[in-house]
Amino acid sequence: MYDEHQVKVFIDKVEKSLTNTSYIKGKRLKVGVDLGTAYIVMVVLDEDNEPVAAELKFASVLRDGVVVDYTGALSIVKELKAKLEKRLGVELIHAAIAMPPGTEGSTRTHSYVVEGAGMEVTNVLDEPTAANNVLGIRDGVVIDIGGGTTGLAIFEGSKVVYVADEPTGGTHLSLVLAGNYKVSFEEAEKIKTDPKRHREILPVVKAVVEKMAHIVKTHTKGYTLNTAYMCGGTCCLTGIESVFEKAVGITTVKPENPFLVTPAGIAMSCMPFMPVA
Repeated sequence: MYDEHQVKVFIDKVEKSLTNTSYIKGKRLKVGVDLGTAYIVMVVLDEDNEPVAAELKFASVLRDGVVVDYTGALSIVKELKAKLEKRLGVELIHAAIAMPPGTEGSTRTHSYVVEGAGMEVTNVLDEPTAANNVLGIRDGVVIDIGGGTTGLAIFEGSKVVYVADEPTGGTHLSLVLAGNYKVSFEEAEKIKTDPKRHREILPVVKAVVEKMAHIVKTHTKGYTLNTAYMCGGTCCLTGIESVFEKAVGITTVKPENPFLVTPAGIAMSCMPFMPVA
């Protein structure tokens, strides 16, 4: 069952692990690699799912969940792995990965990236299901909006009964902002990720957000759902949950810092391993 306080405490720990390392020697570790359209994130947990360390880097090596720059993706994963290994003083040998629903055909490429960085892939799952490792919902829909796509998973009795994913994500918001403010895509990204400007930009991008909500409404038609749970970097936009709630017509919940929910959930699904010193 979704526990807002418990999720907040956990994600706060994950966020702190971006700068603080808390590893108890002798404990097994779990690694999650989230190859996103806008960021690549690596999260390390211990065998009890306590956050140990995390690293991330802005990247434009994927498009709509598909790797379009293998060399660039591999370079970044190697870099993040090296930083984490230096912080921990051990070698990371296993990792889990996740894919947007419907992009399973790219699983092999994602695996090659992680394996090329020196880690064995021990689990592959879809992103909304990974997110639910953190959220812990029994019934409802998990909406994961990343840089390129809007994905969702419907849960009944803690079991996935339906998954879907369609293009339209944070990248599309940035393109709209770039056109509206007549700035570069990179500058639009900065505007989008500045919380102080969220109230200003929400009306500008509202039509795109409503399109994302329409994707969810279309795919959830025919299911009896009371609550939607949002995660993914694009959901950091203040007020996005209100737009979804009105457009989809069901109560919509968003945890604090939804960006880190999926990467942490991926790590939770990794097979624990004893790191090599």
